[in-house]
Amino acid sequence: MPVTDTRRRYALALLCVAGFMVILDAQIVLLALPSIADGLGLSEGGAQWVMSAYLLGFGGLLLLGGRTADLLGRRRVFMSGTLLFGLSSLLCGLAWTAPVLIAARAVQGVSAAVMAPSALSLLVSTFEEGPERNRALAVWSGSGGFGATAALLIGGPLTDVLGWEWVFFLNVPVAVGLLALTPLLLRESRTEERARSYDPLGALSATTALVACVYAVVEAPTAGWLSTRTTALLAVALLLTWLFIRVESRSTAPLVPLRLLRSRSVGGGNLVVFLLGASAFGMSYTLSQYGQGVLGYSPLRFGLANVVMPVGAVIGSYAGQALVTRIGARPVAAGGLALVGAGSLLLAQVPVDGGFVPDLLPGLLLFGPGLGACAVAGAIAALTGAGERESGVASGINTAAFQIGGAFGVAVVTSVAISHTGVTGGPAALTMGYRAAFTACVVLAATGMACALLLLSRGPQPPADMVTAGRAATPRPARS
Repeated sequence: MPVTDTRRRYALALLCVAGFMVILDAQIVLLALPSIADGLGLSEGGAQWVMSAYLLGFGGLLLLGGRTADLLGRRRVFMSGTLLFGLSSLLCGLAWTAPVLIAARAVQGVSAAVMAPSALSLLVSTFEEGPERNRALAVWSGSGGFGATAALLIGGPLTDVLGWEWVFFLNVPVAVGLLALTPLLLRESRTEERARSYDPLGALSATTALVACVYAVVEAPTAGWLSTRTTALLAVALLLTWLFIRVESRSTAPLVPLRLLRSRSVGGGNLVVFLLGASAFGMSYTLSQYGQGVLGYSPLRFGLANVVMPVGAVIGSYAGQALVTRIGARPVAAGGLALVGAGSLLLAQVPVDGGFVPDLLPGLLLFGPGLGACAVAGAIAALTGAGERESGVASGINTAAFQIGGAFGVAVVTSVAISHTGVTGGPAALTMGYRAAFTACVVLAATGMACALLLLSRGPQPPADMVTAGRAATPRPARS
């Protein structure tokens, strides 16, 4: 095996560990949330902010984090984000009051917004566009599935035995290991632009628009989708988005080159990823509420029972990359979302006195592979033709699409469940609301499938202009 290939495989493994850690943290905190609320005396609304503070920092700064990696150096920014992630995780575990924990979670989200797109950008710049990059993206997606699986397996026991603090302390040694190995395995890369600019007005308008959008979506289930606060925040987000596009069209060094946004592959791929994230997060949230609130599963039992879904996602991601190389992203993304929709439709039939094998397992067996296959197909479509100069911001857009889609999905299913829950309360009324929420996931998946069929390219090859751009701008593999 050539030394270069060996080094690149080790580099891929390191980047996947970083992605694994981000996914693990998000899932394991969700399982530990009831214990955190009890330990710090948080209300239901306060406990939500343990998740929302992270999401605001993460979703709001992803574009700026990706652009910063392009300009300052992807390895340097990746290490800075990893260091901040480890320190903020330590502070989360040591948090003595709820405000300290929520503030630390916001910093943790900011660090993830720096670390995640720079890691994905390093992957894109290390592996050439085509089958080689597709396989690397499948491994990357698979590491996310392993992270979700690990969270389900260890989250319950870790919280029950050692306390909720350890779901944060767990990140610290992983971050230290990443910091030690990164200089040895990853080469530095950055854009070669002479006039390096951060496009401050573009960065400010994009970040503020994303924060306003995420905040509006997170608060919509409690404030109301048509409330003054929600509509005002969404109006601000739209106004800032318009301002952002105007600024980018006139900037000599834009935060996001508009040709990326005009690309059918990039736009379609990210829209598909957005709707996939909405379906996936919405289904997972609803399933957690049904399993623990109606069926009475403990966090440990619920986690063990649902391992089948992330395992299926790992299998689907590997199958998906092979199929994309042969038949293109469109049929794989559409087929994956069809499985996601079919799985959600089966879950929409859950009874009040349901059981895991007859009522949950069939839906999860369809949902997991569909999730993995569509995630890879959407990422390949969204990153096709991204050269070295914009690989960081392209990765940031792709990551932001999935995360903001997830926030949107959770808000939608929460609103639907509340509006369809019977006034009498009790398991029967709750189940009625959760059935409606699962049905909403079917609608989200069907919308995503339609977008995949209409917007993604038909064949295995990207459009000719994107191929040319990709070949001209994509760097060669790292040399040892």
